[in-house]
Amino acid sequence: MIAMIAEHWPMFGLRLRTPRLELRQPDLADLAELASQAARGVHDPAIMPFAMPWTDAEPEERARATIKWHWQVLSRWTPEHWALPLVAVADGRVIGTQEIAGKNFAILREVETGSWLGLEHQGKGYGTEMRAAVLALAFAGLGAEYATTEAFATNHASYRVSQKLGYLENGIKRHVVRGEPVIGRRMVLDRAGWDSARTVDVEISGLEPCRAMFGLSS
Repeated sequence: MIAMIAEHWPMFGLRLRTPRLELRQPDLADLAELASQAARGVHDPAIMPFAMPWTDAEPEERARATIKWHWQVLSRWTPEHWALPLVAVADGRVIGTQEIAGKNFAILREVETGSWLGLEHQGKGYGTEMRAAVLALAFAGLGAEYATTEAFATNHASYRVSQKLGYLENGIKRHVVRGEPVIGRRMVLDRAGWDSARTVDVEISGLEPCRAMFGLSS
């Protein structure tokens, strides 16, 4: 089934592999597992790490929102403005999601990333491997020059991952979350910084048929 749909949407054949994880475009079974992770919880309810507080919803609504988000992102895909949400799979189980996105990528050569892990899978280093996987896709696979990310000042785990992978501070952005002002810390990683900081081995397969979808020539 995957081989058949990959003829029309080659991203289904893309695989990123680290020592413990496989990242891939989710099929329906993967999405069901990811939705269940969302329903069980993504963070301490007392702290909101997202600019859009979707996790404040009831568990079943969080699950539906997760599925809808993936479908909406893919339906809006163009080579000029794309976002690729992948599931992270460890020991055969979907444990979270890692997204990489680009706007006018063929010209700017810049990507942005975002992710979340199920609560029971946090604190095990998976977040670093997930981000390292899509950074390898960006820099080694697609020829990116920059990668950016943002996390609230209270999201210390995300900040530590960024530091470990070579990102540098790049200013702030103010948000309103739950009716209160929140500071987002912006970070940027260039090609040289990525190359000097990378410690996670990443294997990329199935990329060549996808290049046109990213706005790149073969």
